[in-house]
Amino acid sequence: MKLTTRALRLTLWIALLLSACAAPPESAPSFPTFVLVTRDPQALPTPTPFQPSSNLSTSIPSYTPAPLTTDTLTPNATPQPSPTFTSQPTFTAQPAVNTAAPQTPSANARTNYIFYATLDFTKHTLAVDETIRYYNTTGAALTDLLLSVQPNRYGGSVFVLNSISQDSVALDSYSLNGQSLTLTLPQPLQPNAATTLTLNFNLNLPSKSAEGLFGYDFNQINLVDWYPFVVPYNKGWILHDPMPFGEHLVYDASDIEVNLKTDANVVVAASAPAESNGEWTRYRLYGARTFTLSASDEFLVSESAVGAVQIRSYYFDGYKAAGESILYSAVQAVSLYSAKFADYPYQTLAIVQADIHDGQEYDGLIFLASDFYSQYGGGARNNLTTIGVHEIAHQWWFGLVGDDQALEPWLDEALSAYTERIFYEYNYPRYGDWWWQYRVDYFGAQGYVDSSIYDWGSQRAYVNAVYLNGAHFMEDLRVRMGDDAFFRFLKAYAAQYAHQRASGADFFALARANTSADLSDLIAKYFAGSY
Repeated sequence: MKLTTRALRLTLWIALLLSACAAPPESAPSFPTFVLVTRDPQALPTPTPFQPSSNLSTSIPSYTPAPLTTDTLTPNATPQPSPTFTSQPTFTAQPAVNTAAPQTPSANARTNYIFYATLDFTKHTLAVDETIRYYNTTGAALTDLLLSVQPNRYGGSVFVLNSISQDSVALDSYSLNGQSLTLTLPQPLQPNAATTLTLNFNLNLPSKSAEGLFGYDFNQINLVDWYPFVVPYNKGWILHDPMPFGEHLVYDASDIEVNLKTDANVVVAASAPAESNGEWTRYRLYGARTFTLSASDEFLVSESAVGAVQIRSYYFDGYKAAGESILYSAVQAVSLYSAKFADYPYQTLAIVQADIHDGQEYDGLIFLASDFYSQYGGGARNNLTTIGVHEIAHQWWFGLVGDDQALEPWLDEALSAYTERIFYEYNYPRYGDWWWQYRVDYFGAQGYVDSSIYDWGSQRAYVNAVYLNGAHFMEDLRVRMGDDAFFRFLKAYAAQYAHQRASGADFFALARANTSADLSDLIAKYFAGSY
């Protein structure tokens, strides 16, 4: 039958969407929502299952709790871009807070961070002016403010604080000790009042450790948790002790603007899209936990999109096939998760190759180990895909819905681990048994899902309990609730706690609100606490 030109175009479009084995084009694809890459449905899985970087027992620090074929993707939500950022590049200095007539922020007021930062890529230094507009929504009069300063954990010369002021008046009463910067306020900051902090500091970046991300190596600089930020408050400031494994930081959602200068030949991967701001490159991120940058003079970039969301893969020479494969998986993941949970919460997603042992999530940006790229042999049964879609899931379970990562890490890790299972179920249904065996049961998942990062002496035991047994719990919860109720619950959870922090009690209260099924035996089986 002879096809009309219009029908022929439609036929070709459908064929391209269904094809997972077509050779990648030499130039950018005609259809911006997908990058077509070679993906062999018969490709063998990565020979060695993903192992955390250390199986050794570690000492526990002192801790004081703070009070086959690529299936056509059915769901294809079109996320919307973030709202226009209304704050100005610089804040007007505010007078000292009037305790009798406090400034009243709006109900959804978030802390604002604005940075002007100059990165010397060759010298591994960063010079920063930071402005923080802090709104006291704690309900208590605050006599001090506590800021997290993670760079100060790397040695006395890494973080250099040159000056700090409150509402244009220099602050003399402060202490910087380890990760904590405590500011003693000249007068209490009353509930619903606001104040402006300005800091000037320098970072002399350290050489990156094999296990870590912060700092530089021979071809890359990573800026993660690189600036002072005000930690959450709940009957006391929340800044937990670090551990050799697991995340210890807890974040409020905030609005962030970064204005950056760096060397002309350096490519920057960031948590937000780049735009011109005179001599600066400006990045703006809304309702996020933290802002992350990675810079290299060797990055290669492939890009695609899901609706308005731009997705970019940053990788190094020799890893194009892997770099484009994880881009393809990211398109699948963002499309699916947006349909199943909530619209993707940011404007962009950056996927960055780095010399680390596994993966790490941040708002709008994830890092994946170079080993995953070098192991990649085609297909979707590999660490690159599995860990990649896990870290992308954290854009919802960490970025959109926050939690206490130290005390209740299962709220983002168990959900993100189980979201891997959802990814394979919808995109590669034949790989379901493989995923359970390769990712979860190979390690003998066991232990209480609600363990904190302080409850285990090794990363292996911690992962087995929180991530892997957590995936089994989520599967059993889904079976108990039924699919309709389970996914209705996840959508409600993402909507109700968007840009907030949820607790285990919140999770189960909302689960019970979406089912009449009795969950008590599941809680007794998987959890040490009562919910």
